[in-house]
Formats: sequence, structure tokens, C-alpha cells
Amino acid sequence: MSKKIILIAFLILNLEAKDINLGVVLPLSGATAAYGQSALDGIEIANKMQGSLQNGDKINLIVLDTKGDKIESSSAATRLVTQDKVLGIIGEMITANTLQVMRVAEDNKIPLIAPAATGDKLLENKKYSSRVCFMDSFQGSSLAKYVNEKFGFKKAVVVVDQSTDYSLGLAKAFEKEFKARGGKILKVLRVNSGDKDFRAIITQIKILNPDFIYLPLYYSEAALFARQSKIIGLNAPMGSADGVADATFIKLAKEASDNYIFTDSFDSYNPVTKLGKDFILAYEKEKKDKEVPAFSAMGADAYFVMLNAMNACKNNLTSECINDKIHQTKNYEGVSGIISIDKNGNAIRSIIVKEIKNQKPIYKDIINP
Repeated sequence: MSKKIILIAFLILNLEAKDINLGVVLPLSGATAAYGQSALDGIEIANKMQGSLQNGDKINLIVLDTKGDKIESSSAATRLVTQDKVLGIIGEMITANTLQVMRVAEDNKIPLIAPAATGDKLLENKKYSSRVCFMDSFQGSSLAKYVNEKFGFKKAVVVVDQSTDYSLGLAKAFEKEFKARGGKILKVLRVNSGDKDFRAIITQIKILNPDFIYLPLYYSEAALFARQSKIIGLNAPMGSADGVADATFIKLAKEASDNYIFTDSFDSYNPVTKLGKDFILAYEKEKKDKEVPAFSAMGADAYFVMLNAMNACKNNLTSECINDKIHQTKNYEGVSGIISIDKNGNAIRSIIVKEIKNQKPIYKDIINP
């Protein structure tokens, strides 16, 4: 083929190429901003790696800040659909706010992928919504199984945030699995998001003398609990879910984070796919850091799964087609591992267990579904 023909073909392709708007709604300020910024880093790097469809159509990211607020989440999603005419949406991070975005997506038949909203009931009666993360029931039961089998823990205390569905779901799953394995839940203690003083609860737990303390909390409260426990002299092993997966937890907890166990979705020192390895290199080049946060990997996976579905619809690029292809995702080799998405939009994927040593999260184990 001559250079002239190739050039003409290239020009025709570019003339026909379109701009596609992809909406991103994340908490970039407010209490959960660390989660949102981490996910956005992943989405933006993924977009730099693959910013166009196979047919040349360019993907433009339209990013809006939800401020970690339910009303802002709904407003942002509405703007994306009505003003920006997006073909798909990625977001939010926490379950309560993701539900608000999903309502808008469902009403307007726009496919949505949640990077990290883990609530079990999140996708009930939803047609246009999905996620690339595991569910709380799998996350909570996985850690209960792990600490029972690996460490022989038989007595546990659970500290649950009664104001979040995330924490309640994790606590329920942990309790059920721990009891099923012959363990005893000595007590369930309740706190609320925003609490600062846990000394009274910590004193109670010290008297109970458990083998393990399960804290299905977000990073702010978990870090305060760990630091105050160290001051009071409560030295029982502690663990959480992916709410502490962000590096902010270690920054806040400091040396009190050492020996802390948590469940996570990605480990940058143990990538299992080519895309994972490529993403780590791209992240390092962009951020000058080899350690990729799990939420950056999950944000990237939400983007790549959306892109994969769009490519499958490149000759029929409609929201309906994209949504159908997302729900047909099978054994997709994403950044964080192998991802399948069932007809309800739930991801079937593995979970990773990490332990913090010298204020660094260390890979311990992988648990497959």
C-alpha cells in the first residue's frame, strides 16, 4: 500500500472520528476526598494510556466533584447526563453516594460503573449499573475466614459505624463467618462517622481481652482508633476492610498502623496481568511512585471495562449497547486482576489480604471467589 493511500485512509478515519464524553463523579473534596482523588489519578492515567476507541473516537473525561455529599452526587450526575450528554459514568466511591448517581443513570438509561462501592444491595433492581469491586459480604467473610484459619483467633470484638451501610454490611458478614467457624463475638460496639474520642470503647475492649478487633470503618475513624488504642495500651490485633486501603490511613495512624491487617483489591508489587504491569509503569512515570494505591487501580479498571465495552460497540455506539457489553464482561484482564461481571452488574474477582509493617502495606495472601 502506498504512503499516499495510507495518508488518505488516516485522514478519512480522523474526519469520521468523534468525541465521546465519559462522565466521572468523585469526592474530590470533603471527608472521603482521599478515595476520590486516588481513583481519579487512576482514571486519568488510564485515559492517557488508551484515550481513543479502536475506530479513532476520542474519549473526553468530564470530571465533577461530589464533595462527598449525596445531593451533590445526584446533581453532578444530572448535569453530566443533561448538559454534557455523556455515554457512560464512572463513580462515586462510597455506597450511599453511588446510589444517588445510580438513580440518575437508571432513569436516563446511561451505563454506570462504580470503582469501589461495595454494599451488597447496591445493584438490586438495577439494569444500567455495575461495579468492578467485590461486595462487602465477600470482603467481611474473607477476613473472618483468614484470621480464624491463619492465626487461630477464636474471640473477636466488632466496632461498627452504625451510620454507614458499608460498615454495617461488613460487620454482619464478618460476624456470620466468624461464628460459623466456631468463633465467638464477645461484643459489638457502635460508633458514628466523625467521632473523635474512642477511649471509653477502647477501655471496654481491653477488659474483654479479645484475640482480634474488627473495625469496618473509613480511614479517619480507624486511624484515630488505632492511635488511641496504642496510648491506652490495647495491643490486640486489629483489622479492617478496604476503607483503610488508602495511604492516608497510615499517614494518620503513623506507628499505630503497624501489624494492622486489611482486605484490598490490588497490590502493586504483585500484578497478575499485562495491563496491571503496564499501568504500574505509567503510574510511576506520572506520579514518580512505584506504589499504586488500590483505588487508583480500581478507578483505572472502571475506565478500562467501560472502554472495552465501547470498543465492542464501536459500530453501534449507544448507551444500550455499551451497557449490555459491560454486563457480558468475562475474564477481562484488568489492572487489578481478572474481572467478570454478572448479569446483575456484580464483579466476580479475588480479594487480597495485606498487613502493615514499618508503615508499609505488605502483601500476605490472595482469596479467590
